[in-house]
Amino acid sequence: MKKWDQSLFLVIAFIFWFAHFLYIPMLSPYIEQLGGTFTFTGIVLASYGLMQFLFRVPIGIGSDLLNNRKLFVVLGMAISTASCLAFALTASLEWVLISRALAGIAAATWVAFTILFASYAADDRLHSAMGNLSFALVFAQLLGMAFSAWLVEAFGWSAPYWIGTILGSIGLLLSFFISEGHKRTANKPIKLRELGTVVKEPMLLKVSLLSIFAHSIIFTTMFGFTTAYALAKGLRPAEISLVVFAFMIPHAIATLMSGKPIMLKIGKWRILQLAFLTTAIFTMMMALIDTKIFFLLLQMINGFALGLLFPLFLGMAVEEIPYEKRATAMGAYQAIYAIGMFVGPFLAGLLNTSFGLEASFYFAGCIGILGFICSLLWSRKIPINL
Repeated sequence: MKKWDQSLFLVIAFIFWFAHFLYIPMLSPYIEQLGGTFTFTGIVLASYGLMQFLFRVPIGIGSDLLNNRKLFVVLGMAISTASCLAFALTASLEWVLISRALAGIAAATWVAFTILFASYAADDRLHSAMGNLSFALVFAQLLGMAFSAWLVEAFGWSAPYWIGTILGSIGLLLSFFISEGHKRTANKPIKLRELGTVVKEPMLLKVSLLSIFAHSIIFTTMFGFTTAYALAKGLRPAEISLVVFAFMIPHAIATLMSGKPIMLKIGKWRILQLAFLTTAIFTMMMALIDTKIFFLLLQMINGFALGLLFPLFLGMAVEEIPYEKRATAMGAYQAIYAIGMFVGPFLAGLLNTSFGLEASFYFAGCIGILGFICSLLWSRKIPINL
C-alpha cells in the first residue's frame, strides 16, 4: 500500500479527534452557562461513554460481517460532523445532550479506523504504523484542547463547534478517497458464545475493572469537571490552555515511557500501584489548592500518573489470551472500560450538585484508592471473584 494512503488516513484521523476534543475543556462551563446543573453536566459527559459502550461491539461485528471498514470510517466522520453542527446550530440543554451522544456514537467507530489502518501496513511494519496512528490521536487531543478556551474567549461559545463542523466536513470529504486496504484473510465474526467465554478470563476481567477505574478518573477530571473548577477558582478562559498543556504533555510522555525496559524492570503491577496511589492523592489535593502554580503542578503529576496506566492495560488485557481470540478480547475490553467513561462523570455530577465541584475530585481520588487496593491484592495473587 502506498504511503499516500497512510498519510491521507492519518490526516483524517487527526481531523476526527481534533474536532472531538476542540470543545472538551469548555463543555462543562458551556453547559453551566446555558443554565445546566452539575447533575445534568454529568449526564451529558456520561452519554459519550454510554454510546461507546452500546455501539462499539456492534460496530466491530458489523464491520466483520460486511468485511468493510471504509464504510464505518465514512459514517464515523459523518456522525462526528453532525454532532459538531448540532452543537453549533442550537443552544439548548436538550440538544447539548443529543450532540454529545452523537459524538459518542462517532467515537465508537474508531474500532473500524484502527482495523482499516492496520491493513495498510505490512506485518513487519504494523507496530510502527499503529504508533503513528496513536501519535495522530494524542497530538489531535493536545492541540484541540489547547485551542478550545482561546477560541471561546476570542469568538464566543459556538466557535469551537463551527470549526469542528468545517474540519469534520473536510475530513468527511477526504474519507471517500481512502482505500479499503488489503483484503486479508477474513476474520470470522464474533459469536456471542465466544465473546462470553473470553470475557470470563480472569486477567481480562481484572484489567478491565482497573481500566474502568482509570477512565472514570480521567473523564471525571481532565475530560470532565477540571476546567469548570479552574474557572471557578479564578483562572481566565485563555489560561485553560495552560491546564491542558500541564496535563497532556506529561500524559503523552508517560505513554511513551510505559513500555521502556527501565519501566518494565519495576514491574507492571508495581507501576499500576504507584500510578493509582499517586493519582488518588494528588487528585484529592486539587480540591484543597487555590494557587495557580500548584494547581498546574498537580495537573502535571496526574497527567503523568494516568499516562502510565493505559498502555499497560492494553498489553495486560490480552497477554494471557490465546492469539486467535485476542481481537475478540480487545473488543470486549474496549467495551467494558467504556463503563468508566459514563459511570464516573454521572456519579460525579450528582455529587457536585449536592456538595460542590470539589466533590468530583474527592470522588475520583477514592476511585484511585480502589484501583491501588485492587492492583495490590491481585499482584499478590489473592483471588477475587469479579
